[in-house]
Amino acid sequence: MGIIKLDVASSCSSPLLFPTASRLPHKSLSFVSTLSPSKHSPFPGCQIEVRRRGRSGLSKIYCSTNAAQLNETSLAVKEKSVSVILLAGGKGKRMGASMPKQYLPLLGQPIALYSFYTFSRMSEVKEIVVVCDPSYQDVFEDAKENILVDVKFALPGKERQDSVYSGLQAVDLSSELVCIHDSARPLVSTEDIEQVLKDGWLNGAAVLGVPVKATIKEANSESFVVRTLDRKTLWEMQTPQVIKPELLRKGFELVNRECLEVTDDVSIVEHLKHPVFITEGSYTNIKVTTPDDLLLAERILNL
Repeated sequence: MGIIKLDVASSCSSPLLFPTASRLPHKSLSFVSTLSPSKHSPFPGCQIEVRRRGRSGLSKIYCSTNAAQLNETSLAVKEKSVSVILLAGGKGKRMGASMPKQYLPLLGQPIALYSFYTFSRMSEVKEIVVVCDPSYQDVFEDAKENILVDVKFALPGKERQDSVYSGLQAVDLSSELVCIHDSARPLVSTEDIEQVLKDGWLNGAAVLGVPVKATIKEANSESFVVRTLDRKTLWEMQTPQVIKPELLRKGFELVNRECLEVTDDVSIVEHLKHPVFITEGSYTNIKVTTPDDLLLAERILNL
């Protein structure tokens, strides 16, 4: 009998399980419950023991089964099966610079190229679709000589969702996952990308996020506090956001038909009532939008 360690979202009402390879803290875990085998589980016939861990809302589970019976290849993201949509068309007005923030130098290299190179080194990635103004294509054209994945270009739209849709039109039809990333997040780690890809593959949609640290209050139009929100249930969303292409296309059909506005990518599939899994990421995966962010990114890189 083997032991299979997985994580599940304890807040999720669905009986689906969400296997990950997250780094688990070395501390005691309180027992929650034992789940009977379920036809909805990716491991039918398993008896599942669930133990809650941390304020992140994730749980550690043990599945008693013959590990040899599991088809591990069905859980893995295949090589050359992922299309990355790298959003690099923003104006970056808050930075107050003469060029969009994603092209400012960070320790001598344009910000956008950090994640561009990170994705290009991953075996799962088959292509990177860069959504950018044509005047900045040369930044990536010059860099693609050093990488082994295909590079395509798409024009940015008026809003973020328009840029994502534009990039989606260039995605290879054989791709099994679409991975959308904001090029203004240069410090995303390979480990976090690999994890959100796995969770996206298993669940159809997944997004990197971190638990909110600060106290969040809801206010009215006159700036008076309405209520204090429970931060244990609040997550700050990051990128990459990973979605199966057929699900993303279906979501866009709905969004475009009903003229909906969305501020992040997984919101598109949320409108389909499809569950979105949150993969716990890293606080260092910051978005560089102000001069202070740029200084912080430099300090993190120099650690």
